[in-house]
Parts: sequence; structure tokens; C-alpha cells
Amino acid sequence: MRRIPAAQWQPLAAAHEQRADALSLAHRERSQRGEKHPVEDFLWTYYSVKPRELRRWHPGAGVFLEDADRGSWRHYTSTAAASIAPGSEASGSVVDLTEFFATRGATVDYVEQLLTATLERTPRYGCFGLHEWAMVYRMTPEQIRHAALPLRIGHEATDLVVEEHPIACTHFDAFRFFTPEAAPLNTVQPTRETQPELEQAGCLHAGMDVYKWAAKLGPIIPGELLLDAFELARDIRVVDMQASPYDVSSLGLAAIPIETPEGKREYTQLQRGFTERGNALRTRVLTAIRVARSWQELVSAD
Repeated sequence: MRRIPAAQWQPLAAAHEQRADALSLAHRERSQRGEKHPVEDFLWTYYSVKPRELRRWHPGAGVFLEDADRGSWRHYTSTAAASIAPGSEASGSVVDLTEFFATRGATVDYVEQLLTATLERTPRYGCFGLHEWAMVYRMTPEQIRHAALPLRIGHEATDLVVEEHPIACTHFDAFRFFTPEAAPLNTVQPTRETQPELEQAGCLHAGMDVYKWAAKLGPIIPGELLLDAFELARDIRVVDMQASPYDVSSLGLAAIPIETPEGKREYTQLQRGFTERGNALRTRVLTAIRVARSWQELVSAD
């Protein structure tokens, strides 16, 4: 097991906290003022990770942090280094993989299955972000979720875009927010049960969800990986709303008019970039899982 002295891991933890604080600063300031943000709030409400949780640095599995008192942290245990390396007098903390897999094993299995299947599946690039349009299809102004943002081309024209374009959303957690009138128009009918069979890397929501899966795996995910996944989710969320039917100009964002050929090209180009970034992160999450499993096997053998 790798041992890291306090002089080395404490600066890493401090740098992580500073980076996380910068990422959550605007949200925390708005929360203090009681302000809402229709783009960025999604990252803190839908995914429900608190800023204090985002700033909590983890080294990953198989790492002993010397002079770290993390016995009160979930899935950690405090122990003497002598149990790790005979002859050492240091004490510290390490991820308790036996306890972690006992309580989180089913989640690890699901995430591993889902991300592996997503990496193996051919990405699709023909959805053009129409899921957001299907979420407001035939709604009255009072029913629309982001009431503070007007529809960019109006209600009737927005409905016409939905009716004139094939809707091909493969992501259940987007599809479940379709209006009742829009759901039958989708060429796919995703369910929670079929998610591992349908998830594909071209989907913007699947890319954002890499952050969700990394957060759910907690201490076996190194801190840098968690923050990289958050940044991808943030960048995708911005494009998701730029390509939506909402007028986001008041937020300083330019529209991606996916109802036009130019908008479709721009969206697809961005989508391909997010696919590459998302797949790189999926690979890193799967690597972290494999590392944790390997160390757990060694612990069990001892």
C-alpha cells in the first residue's frame, strides 16, 4: 500500500479544496442572496452534491495518509502504519475497502456495468438536444419549468420544431421529463431497467452523469477525477441550455439554434468533443474501480 506523508498529501488536499471552492463560489454567493440560476443550479440540485462534499479530497483506494485523522469520515478507518508497513511508527487513515464494498458494492457493480457498456457502444450524434424541446412541448407558459426565461422562438414555433424533427432521446433521466404529448414522439422508449442497454456516449446527459457516478463512488475516486467530471458536467450543462428552446441571452449566453442547419452542425461538433472528454473520464472511473477491487482482494487474502 502506498504511504503518503502529511507534508505531501496536505498540499494536495489544500489545492483540491481551493479548486472546488472556486467551482462552487458563484453558487454559494447566489444561495446567500436567495438567487436562482436556471443553468448552474442544475448541477447542485439534480446531482445533490453539496459544495462541502465536492471540496473533500480523496486519494483513492490503496493509499495510506500518514498523520490523517479520518476515522469519522465515511468509509475510512484510522490505523497505525505498522499494520501497513511493519516497523513504521506513524498513524493515519486509509479507505476501509471491506466496509466500502459491503455497503456500496451493488452501486460499484452497476456503475462499472453501465460505464463499460457505454464505452463499448457506438455514440449517436443525431439528437440535436431536442430533449429540452420535448420537455416544453404543448405546455402553457405557466407550466414551463424555467418560467423566468422566455422561449426563444415562441410557443407555437417551438412545438412545430418538435413535430417536424425526429426525436431520438436514449437517456431515461431526460426522457422521463418529456411532456405526455411528446413522449410518444420519441423513437426510443427508455426505462430505468433498459438504461444499461441504451446509454451511449454521444448523449449530453450521459456525459453529465459521469459526475454523478464519480460522486456516488466517494472515496475510491481520486479528488482530481471528481472535479474534472464536475467541470465536464458544467460545460455540457451550458451547451444543453444554449441548444434548448429557452432564450438564454439574459444570462450572457449565445443560442445554438438547432432548428437550423448551422445550429445542428455546431451542436454536433460540440457533442463530439464532449464524447471524447466523457469517455476519457469513464475510463478513469473504471480504472479507479479496478484499483479498489484489486486492493480489496489483497485485504481479503490477508
